[in-house]
Amino acid sequence: MSTSLLTSVSNISHLVCSKCQQEYSHESLQRVSACCGMPLLARYAVSAPFSQKVLQNKEGTMWRYQEMLPVIKPENKVSLGEGFTPILSLKNLGSSYGFENLLLKDEGQNPTGSFKARGLSMAISKALELGVEGCIIPTAGNAGVAMAAYCAKANLPAIVVMPRHTPKAFKEECYWYGAEVHLLDGLIHDCAAEVRKMNHHGQLLDVSTLKEPYRLEGKKTMGYELAEQLQWNLPDVILYPAGGGTGLIGIWKAFQEMIALGWLDKDVRLPRMVAVQAQNCRPLVDTFLGLQQNSQQYNGKPTIANGLAVPRPLGEPLMLQVLAESKGTAIAISEEEMVEGIREIGKKEGLFVAPEGAAVWMAARQLLSQGWIQAQEKVLLLNTGAGQKYVQNIEGQYLN
Repeated sequence: MSTSLLTSVSNISHLVCSKCQQEYSHESLQRVSACCGMPLLARYAVSAPFSQKVLQNKEGTMWRYQEMLPVIKPENKVSLGEGFTPILSLKNLGSSYGFENLLLKDEGQNPTGSFKARGLSMAISKALELGVEGCIIPTAGNAGVAMAAYCAKANLPAIVVMPRHTPKAFKEECYWYGAEVHLLDGLIHDCAAEVRKMNHHGQLLDVSTLKEPYRLEGKKTMGYELAEQLQWNLPDVILYPAGGGTGLIGIWKAFQEMIALGWLDKDVRLPRMVAVQAQNCRPLVDTFLGLQQNSQQYNGKPTIANGLAVPRPLGEPLMLQVLAESKGTAIAISEEEMVEGIREIGKKEGLFVAPEGAAVWMAARQLLSQGWIQAQEKVLLLNTGAGQKYVQNIEGQYLN
């Protein structure tokens, strides 16, 4: 055993290629797998399952699950207090449409205003631990903001590349965190191409979705949290706004890990996972429905839900696997429906959600009316960000 592991708070043992399962070391800097060019997944060695009692008296952040997270030494943790966001009961909305148990986990209450705080906190912590000189990211908005904030906290240089049409609030926040910001025409895959060009020497760590192993590990904490917050009684259905899909994949990964730990019964009926996309950018939906072989040539359009404007997600095979294993589905929501959802959640529940959060609500409405969701089922929505950042996207014609 290496000396670094002797003081470890983590049970991480190795990484595996998500396609062929070839193993890689977690003690050196990794990106995608060398064998298949696919995402790497962290694996943990737990000699004997330990009780949930280990959580007692731990901090109310995502770091309470440190044994199942990849950071080896506590001093490398770069945290702004992310995680343990509330689960709210949407009784007004639910009763209006016939849901008997409708819940929402509000990720907009994270630092930097979105669930991206989880993944970027973890990625930057590991970057610091592995001696990275700086980080670069293509972003539709929230991920760039989060990376800029956590790099500032870690005293690491940060370069953010985002579409020119990204709302001003996201750009301004990156500037205030001291990041170097580059704007260009196009969507996130165009930004990714620019990042590859700018970082051709490989000096910076590209923390794009699933192009390093650890953003996923931060996002999976949503799965641990919702299980703990619901007293280990999982929802019947979870609706998740899937752009790059890290959270969808991560939540499912968390469920598998909790079964291995004995925190969930091995015979537990896991939730049906629903991937929600924008009608303007629906690559996963089209692949899921058999309208295309995969999304590698898909061309999307901008959407008010910036986080859903991901036309060619690297994690598509993993997302499809989650939908298949959970007996879930994928659905696309129009721009007009998202605005309706924002307005409805605001008026009925006093929550100003991101368009992505509104999309999952409108998807739940549709799936209930179609009979795919039953009225008595426990349904959990993920709102991924604070609506305030999107005002520029939804003002004007949408609010007439």
